Amino acid sequence: MYDDKELKEYRDLMQPPEKFEEGFDWKTIVGAIFIGFLMMPGSMYLQLVIGQGIGPAARWVTIILFAEIAKRSYTHLKEQEIFLLYYMAGAALASPFQGLLWNQYLVQSDAARMLGLTEFIPHWVAPALGSGSYLERTFLHRDWLVPIMLLVGSQLVQRIDHFGLGYSLYRITSDVEKLPFPMAPVGALGTMALAESTEDKKTGWKWRVFSIGGVIGLAFGFFYVLLPALSGLLFTQPIRLIPIPWIELTQHTEDVLPAVATGIQFDLGLVFIGMVLPFWAVIGGLLGLIVTIAANPILYAHGILHRWHPGMATVETVFANNFDFYMSFGIGLGLAIGAVGVYHVVKSFKSSSGGLDFSALFNPPEGRGDINFWVSIGIYVFSTLCYIAFCLWLVPNFPWIFFVLYGFVYTPVISYISARMEGVAGQFVALPMVREFSFIAGAKFFGYHGLEIWYAPIPVHNYGEATVQFRQIELTGTSLKGIIKAEILVFPIVMVSSLLFSQFLWQLAPIPSPEYPFAQELWHLQALNSLLLQTSTLDGNSLFFEALSGPVVLSGLGLGLILYSVLNVLGLPVLLVYGVVRGLGQSTPHGMLLEVVGALLGRFYFLKKYGTKWRHYAPVLLAGFSCGMGLTGMFAMGCTLIMKSLGRLAY
Repeated sequence: MYDDKELKEYRDLMQPPEKFEEGFDWKTIVGAIFIGFLMMPGSMYLQLVIGQGIGPAARWVTIILFAEIAKRSYTHLKEQEIFLLYYMAGAALASPFQGLLWNQYLVQSDAARMLGLTEFIPHWVAPALGSGSYLERTFLHRDWLVPIMLLVGSQLVQRIDHFGLGYSLYRITSDVEKLPFPMAPVGALGTMALAESTEDKKTGWKWRVFSIGGVIGLAFGFFYVLLPALSGLLFTQPIRLIPIPWIELTQHTEDVLPAVATGIQFDLGLVFIGMVLPFWAVIGGLLGLIVTIAANPILYAHGILHRWHPGMATVETVFANNFDFYMSFGIGLGLAIGAVGVYHVVKSFKSSSGGLDFSALFNPPEGRGDINFWVSIGIYVFSTLCYIAFCLWLVPNFPWIFFVLYGFVYTPVISYISARMEGVAGQFVALPMVREFSFIAGAKFFGYHGLEIWYAPIPVHNYGEATVQFRQIELTGTSLKGIIKAEILVFPIVMVSSLLFSQFLWQLAPIPSPEYPFAQELWHLQALNSLLLQTSTLDGNSLFFEALSGPVVLSGLGLGLILYSVLNVLGLPVLLVYGVVRGLGQSTPHGMLLEVVGALLGRFYFLKKYGTKWRHYAPVLLAGFSCGMGLTGMFAMGCTLIMKSLGRLAY
């Protein structure tokens, strides 16, 4: 598999520079403060008002703003400085204290009262109902001391943990196995294009391609996001020329294709994603989808997909099919991918001509700022033991063996599976409901009774996505030392600003309330859904536990292994098997059509027209499109906030 032609093409798409720089200076410090005290509160407010944060647009807006300021100050931002801003914006926008706003609501919610769970929600999540902090609407109260300290402690361990198993897997999959990480150049080439613009290299291809993608994103975003938002403010019904999220066809095809979710999604971004992803991975996904479409009516006819019934739309169909079959089947497929990856690693140990150089783990490129491999393993062990200690302290009645299995068995396995999928096909893998099933099993077979386990910081993590971040860091020539300094700088800023603005938003008005319409409309439903699931550890019974089927898991595992073996014997591209597994996963399939269109355009038109340069153009084009869409979305949010604020003013 390591000689696969398409893998080599993506691996060689960008080469790491010979020289690495930290990129950490006073500009980075100012950027961190700007992100923490301006971008974060806006994102928090939008989450409460319309249910969407600023998202990826915040990264590009921050970079463009600082690039323009630097230009007018007769200086410029280096690639490493720009990437640090990009990196910090992503780290800062996930507000940890925003979870406390949800917790205070949950304790006081009608859903908790209806289900009789108010008294079972632990006090280290939120104070009991009699606390004076609810009347004063303040987190700066002694009753909130334990929840805040617990949150800060878990966040600190999480920041340290970032350089543990995720970094170790990056060294294995990138340095040793030399996987291509096809999505890593998206962020790397995008930031480099912006760096090129700050140096007035307007004739460079990166900035031109990024600008073309940005204009396309702005134009599409006008019809996809901005027009519905503005028309919804002016008229009783928004004008949607492009259906959001998709055209629903399931109920029109149910007679011919029972238990099959059908529809078409018109998000142009899927075309650009199809151009970036490996061609055979996309085609494999299409083949997997075709198999699923053919198999579902058969499974329905044999009574396996028994929860589906005519009249169901896409969401209900996928949800019912996952419960009946695909949840267990997907777990088996994921285990098959992991087994294949482990097989190749073990085989490389036994064969002197395996083609893998494990000395790369201990001899990294000079100047990259790498952490010693064994130190990163030590960080992983230390952080996992900290999580286990937290859980033993907070949930002493839950079987401790589960925490050990979470941290030292499940987490490494799923992280390696996901890291390989990210490295080969640019896809994130997650086994559904593993956490929930284990909680219910603890209640059913080990006598656990309570809700504390649902709120404990259990060591169930998937570090596969972190490998892509580390690959981006390498491709931009940023030394890991600069990233570590940025993490140290961002952590206190994020914690302080997150607490202050959570307090400020709660002081403005109760949450939820008419001032925060999204929270008022949907938080009750979300609370009902989450608390209904949590009741399973009180009475020991749950439909979720019934959904797990051992034979179906084994069938998924067997099919995945057989499929890989057949493709390997036939000499077909290895990316095909990962794509087929992805297509068999029974997610919403409506975007696959445009993704395939993008893959076909890239392969048979643009690649022929531009040659191998197209491999470089496509990620930058996608980054520019994402920026344009993000800017349009931010403008739409701003208009919405202004109009709704004016509508509530008292005259």
